[in-house]
Amino acid sequence: MIRAEHIVKSFDGRVVLNDISADFAPGITNLIIGQSGSGKTVLLKSLVGLHKIDSGNIYYNDVCFNRLPFKERKAIREEVGMIFQGGALLDSSNVEENVRLPLDLFTTMSMSEKRDRVNFCLKRVNLGDVNHLYPAEISGGMIKRVAIARAIVLNPKYLFCDEPNSGLDPMTSVLIDNLIQEITQEYNITTIINTHDMNSVMEIGEHIIFIHQGQKWWEGTKHDILHADNRELNDFVFASAMAKRAREVEM
Repeated sequence: MIRAEHIVKSFDGRVVLNDISADFAPGITNLIIGQSGSGKTVLLKSLVGLHKIDSGNIYYNDVCFNRLPFKERKAIREEVGMIFQGGALLDSSNVEENVRLPLDLFTTMSMSEKRDRVNFCLKRVNLGDVNHLYPAEISGGMIKRVAIARAIVLNPKYLFCDEPNSGLDPMTSVLIDNLIQEITQEYNITTIINTHDMNSVMEIGEHIIFIHQGQKWWEGTKHDILHADNRELNDFVFASAMAKRAREVEM
């Protein structure tokens, strides 16, 4: 469980997050949606500790994360997995080395133990015989699956995903969505996904926060969203659906 209480964040005197409170439960897919510039990425980065908030509190279970000393915050960060927008694989490292990186940094496992763990995670994301390939040799969808494998290699309690479907075709996007949801449920992870993809919202939106101009404007599920009496949300849903359709036509 991650809980945000009255989060305020400003940059150069401009308020980007204004009094946002929300609970993110484990075992379900928690989505943050909103237009570009709405503050959703800042909220995600604030929750994971990449941005220092101006006021409010962020709790990981019952621990107030933002008030911990650096060493204790570091211990919680080791329980966090991150999936970045472009995958963020190291181009000079092969797939096995990319997935193994957190094990090299944060564990004392033997090389054979690390290899077993890497192979388990790659198998979990339905990748085989790719250990010695480099990022330039695999597809965009495979890169995202390698990124997921790396994110779960330390058995995280918390998983943060920044636009995990960015740049993917619709079919691959659905596969990535379903994979993230399956892993979330299987390991009871607190998963928070930042997205503007309405297909993702309607596929896996078990808990959705809509951010508008730095404020929490709406909260609900994928079943609620189509019947919401909220003009800004409705405008966002319509515009996102039209943009998605235009991209699919271009493909």
